[in-house]
Amino acid sequence: MSDIIAADQLRLLIERIERLEEEKKAMADDIKDVYAEAKATGFDTKTMRTIVRLRKMEKHHRDEAEMLLETYKAALGLA
Repeated sequence: MSDIIAADQLRLLIERIERLEEEKKAMADDIKDVYAEAKATGFDTKTMRTIVRLRKMEKHHRDEAEMLLETYKAALGLA
């Protein structure tokens, strides 16, 4: 009996994962559409992606990354 319960539980978990994967794909498609709209409006999507990534970071991590970038740029004569 416990084998049947375990199999049912496994099936339900797999089905949940599959539904979530479908939702994730739909969300990714929606995000892609927003970037396409931004590009059509004249925005630089590469820069927008950078901004989105930076906004996800905590301030001290963002400050550290910016400091390292400036240090590397200066070392290579790009500053």
